[in-house]
Amino acid sequence: MDNLTTDIVAKLWNLCNVLKDDGVTYHQYVTELTYLLFLKMAKETGTEEQIPDGYRWDNLINKPKLERLEAYKITLIHLETHGAQIVREIFSNASSSIKKPATLSKLVEGIDKLAWYNAEREDLGNIYEGLLEKNASEKKSGAGQYFTARSLIDSLVTVMKPTLDDIIQDPAAGTGGFLIAANQYIRQHSQPEHWNDKQQDKYRRNTFYGMEHVHDTHRLALMNLFLHGIDYNPAAGGIHYGDTLSPDGQKLPPATLILSNPPFGSKKGGGVPERTDLPYPTSNKQFCFLQHIYLRLKPGGRAAVVLPDNALFEGNVGKQIRADLMEKCNLHTILRLPTGIFYAQGVKTCVIFFTRGQTDQGNTNEIWVYDLRANMPQYGKRTHLTREHFSEFEAAFGNDPWGGPEALAQRQDQGVTNRFRCFSRKWISQNNDNLDISWLKDESEELPEPGVLARDLIDELEGALAELRGIMEELGEEVEA
Repeated sequence: MDNLTTDIVAKLWNLCNVLKDDGVTYHQYVTELTYLLFLKMAKETGTEEQIPDGYRWDNLINKPKLERLEAYKITLIHLETHGAQIVREIFSNASSSIKKPATLSKLVEGIDKLAWYNAEREDLGNIYEGLLEKNASEKKSGAGQYFTARSLIDSLVTVMKPTLDDIIQDPAAGTGGFLIAANQYIRQHSQPEHWNDKQQDKYRRNTFYGMEHVHDTHRLALMNLFLHGIDYNPAAGGIHYGDTLSPDGQKLPPATLILSNPPFGSKKGGGVPERTDLPYPTSNKQFCFLQHIYLRLKPGGRAAVVLPDNALFEGNVGKQIRADLMEKCNLHTILRLPTGIFYAQGVKTCVIFFTRGQTDQGNTNEIWVYDLRANMPQYGKRTHLTREHFSEFEAAFGNDPWGGPEALAQRQDQGVTNRFRCFSRKWISQNNDNLDISWLKDESEELPEPGVLARDLIDELEGALAELRGIMEELGEEVEA
């Protein structure tokens, strides 16, 4: 972020202190701020025609202080059913957590005083995304699970090279980071001012698709896309409200590029998804999302997916899904990520890169593993993960986002003392299709905190219990809840 963006983000976040005495939580604050910023930024971007007259920013700021809160609450109710589609979606089921008129006035006047006139439209989007990142970094907000580090997103987008010809999907969209980064990459690597009408229509209506099932997070995602210039159309592109692991997910169109960081853990209640098209139903959410992703890729489509490490080695249904993935797709690269870059310390994650085959058999011949975890710093608030940390990986990955045979032949196995190595499909098969492959001795690795170990054990036990329940149900045995 540049200095202007950083300054405005800091000032917006400091306004949170105004709300603390009114009992407003971090997450409520960001949601509350979204309503107000939409009104303010619609004015700044010249798009106020989407909002009915009488319910715009100037109408609110010109109200007497004691009348503002009541007028604001009426505005929230009115905009749920009036205005453009994006307005109705952002203000769907909107309500205010603010109780005191003076609190709202301080917030409104604080926003109005900021130097918005210096910011371009893209800067406004970056300001809002900076606010989401700030919220995600606060443990008390609980928002970290909906936010992926921008440095990681930008690196994945760079190696996957989205184009205007792509149909791009994120089935676990969160606040929209992957789609926004893909949009920026496309615009930076083409000439949007020279797109013809057909290309413009393709860009607006048939390029970006996502789904998010948490209502407030969906609201934040729509605001994020709006500020980055991505249209929302309920009959076409944009991030839709729904559960990808329900029949809603089958409405997402087949894609040529999927970029995603699905939620970790087991489905609440231990049940399997409502969808009937997943060949290996399981309560494990990341395995269900992974199946959705490789099944919704068009032949020749490519994907980069962030997963917890247990998806690489878990047995039973996990092994079946990995084997199915390697049959249907060319799983050509695994990136072992550093620890500490997600909301829960100690969570180990990776990125898998694969391309859907033209047929559904024998597509994976070799897998390249890049270890960016061993002998790396513990990232967090003190040590930030930056784009530079991915530069050597990007160079080793190469320029072919599909991982084709010619590109893989140009890669160099760096040997047992370095970070990039190649493993044959035969070798992987002999190792029980376990993809949790490491070879470097990690001199920096410390024993995880007891809480991390306990959580990992609970996840393993819950997964095992879910599998046992499934076996008993198949045998016709009654299973106690």
